[in-house]
Amino acid sequence: MDIGNTGQILLADIGGTNARFALSRSELGLGRFDQASPIDYVKVADFPTVREAIADVLARRACGQQPQRAVLAVAGPVTNNRCVMTNSPWVIDGNELRPALGFDSVHVLNDFEVVAWSLPALQSADLIPLGGGDGLPGEPMLVIGPGTGFGVSCLVERHGARLAVVTEAGHATLPAENEREERVIACLRRRLGHVSIERGALSGSGLQNLYEALAEVDGAQVPHRDAAAITKAALEGSCPVSREALDMFCAILGSVAGNLAVTFGARGGVYVAGGIVPRFPEFLMASAFRARFEAKGRFQDYLRNIPTRLVIKPDASFVGLKMFADSQAG
Repeated sequence: MDIGNTGQILLADIGGTNARFALSRSELGLGRFDQASPIDYVKVADFPTVREAIADVLARRACGQQPQRAVLAVAGPVTNNRCVMTNSPWVIDGNELRPALGFDSVHVLNDFEVVAWSLPALQSADLIPLGGGDGLPGEPMLVIGPGTGFGVSCLVERHGARLAVVTEAGHATLPAENEREERVIACLRRRLGHVSIERGALSGSGLQNLYEALAEVDGAQVPHRDAAAITKAALEGSCPVSREALDMFCAILGSVAGNLAVTFGARGGVYVAGGIVPRFPEFLMASAFRARFEAKGRFQDYLRNIPTRLVIKPDASFVGLKMFADSQAG
């Protein structure tokens, strides 16, 4: 791609409820980008289409300068540069937005693909170490994230080029490592049929499913709680079932992270992101997460050297958007 002109680039992180926009400037022919402008927050419900939202942002923020390019991260699957949002009426179609808004190019990326792009640029202040070594330069870097769902993406570097592999690993079958987890998963199987990683444990609804299944297995009477309330009760120590649910959540997260690390050969590091885990870093560090991550039998030494880190930078997606834009400029 030839971008031998100086110009602004629109960066966006679009979710089902809120969208965030920022502008960044490229340097002539170098493919480098300055710090993005202050992030502009927009409620999705305030605009019938993403086109109107972008036009409003540009009218207020672009100071009469038309950005040449746009890179948009979206919380949903992307096919042919297009995403139909699951929890909003917006359809983000880069091929339609480009001529409609006067861009030279528009790239639409999955939100976890964008987080994967950010990994090489994250600094120590953006991360909390969770064990392991330093990671091997040039080796695959994996990001996983429990939130509304369970996102997984892997950044692979070969011959100086980078590619972020987007996956649907959250819909793989949830593994059990001990008899207690087998009983919980059996309970969930009666309720859900297939018990995926996402629905069975590693998401907001997954944590709630763990909590309810543990109560059912033990015949305990517990109040209805959502993920936030379960987490709060676990951290306060006011509910033993909530505490065990969060313990099991962290342990399963370690097992799944280890499985994905050996699947992708992620010797560059495994990073935990998403909306849930950054709320309880101390709890995670004291949990079975790292022990379960390494518990892979003959491959324990392989896992022991892989670093695990918690991403705590709130705008990591914008770092990834700029890193992707940089790669396209190069």
